Amino acid sequence: MQASEVRRAVATAMSTASSLGLPVDDAIVLHDSNKLTLRLLPCDVLARVAPVAHQVAQFEIELAQQLADSGCPVAALEPRVEPRVHERDGFAVTFWTYYEPLTPREISPADHADALQRLHVGMRELDVPTPHFTDRVEQAQRLVANRDRTPALADADRELLGDTLRSLRRVIGERSGAEQLLHGEPHPGNLLTTRNGLLFIDFETCCRGPVEFDLAHAPEEVGDHYPDVDQDLLRECRLLVLAMITTWRWDRGDQFPDGRRLGTEWLRQIRAALDHHGVDARD
Repeated sequence: MQASEVRRAVATAMSTASSLGLPVDDAIVLHDSNKLTLRLLPCDVLARVAPVAHQVAQFEIELAQQLADSGCPVAALEPRVEPRVHERDGFAVTFWTYYEPLTPREISPADHADALQRLHVGMRELDVPTPHFTDRVEQAQRLVANRDRTPALADADRELLGDTLRSLRRVIGERSGAEQLLHGEPHPGNLLTTRNGLLFIDFETCCRGPVEFDLAHAPEEVGDHYPDVDQDLLRECRLLVLAMITTWRWDRGDQFPDGRRLGTEWLRQIRAALDHHGVDARD
């Protein structure tokens, strides 16, 4: 968010919490991207704030409740307030349980894989309307094709990303068999280390597809511990995801820290991967 928008979002979260009977004197910004994540004190509540026009908070709340009821490893909503989206001053605010982080430690690939598998088992039982993973690929394709939104993307790089997204979308669609509800972005940044074990957060990117698409967002070693993985499909999904996140970095409105440098580095990695596997992205 822009600095002026952050100030308004913080004020909205604090005033909304206060109106619900939660004592609030301070707010600590934990994460700032397309939405703002705050720790409110002294009530010790996690607030997530996003512009009303750009949020799927109600879907996220309902899904989190269903997953928690199924025993999935997910962060819980704040039990002291009604589990719903609170709209005020152009923002949508939701309240979640704040988990005091344990002493920082690297999440082992085996633990990450176990938590993700348990999440997938619970998701398999749910019937909720969600986009297909190819819908997200299409969003990236539209961004690549839009020169106004990606003005700094060189023609050769634009062609590389467009061809890679198109060809892998087709190949993976033809290769993948069983599909199910997925987290969408189960990378370490969306996995909390708590006294309750590993817990997933941020379900706004949920979609349907093969589990390999989810695994493609996790560190490579995680796929070695997840049972019955199609390693060829996983390799293709990893390259597809790399092309997608590279595309986001060239959006002129992208606010990811050091995003342009990462976008340049990831373009190099895509070319190296295509050369290594002898793949022609124009196929």
